[in-house]
Amino acid sequence: MTLDDTQRKKVAAWIAEGAKLSEIQNRLASELGVRMTYMDVRLLVDDLKLTPKDPEPPKPAAPVAPAPGMPQKTGGLKLDKESAPESSVSGVSVSVDHIARPGAVVSGKVTFSDGQKADWYIDQTGRLGLVPQTAGYRPPAADLQQFQAALETELSRMGM
Repeated sequence: MTLDDTQRKKVAAWIAEGAKLSEIQNRLASELGVRMTYMDVRLLVDDLKLTPKDPEPPKPAAPVAPAPGMPQKTGGLKLDKESAPESSVSGVSVSVDHIARPGAVVSGKVTFSDGQKADWYIDQTGRLGLVPQTAGYRPPAADLQQFQAALETELSRMGM
């Protein structure tokens, strides 16, 4: 189907406005009563030697520098420059490593209420693991619950 000069000028104006080919197809049908397939609209625009405008890519947000004394965001983790963050819940203390151990997303250390220490980590699949310093050590169930609560508190404080 061919268009007359006024219809072609309307299509050119729509392209200049930044309309997409699908929008032009819909406007041809609704405003001009001309039904065309998407491919026909594409060929029409090509025949008229028009080029649809590409949408402008979103501008990246400028990075915001942290205020002095505030944690610095590093690799998806917020880390305090002076020391590793630490939480304590009823005798169980949890700290987060500045650099996660190999194979872990985040890792750190825990001290249980009986003074026993262990390393902890969360792997890429989200599984929590404990590596006690004393072979065969199993922390009491109450300490494990306190550890998980302290870990959750610490990680949420860090923005994770």
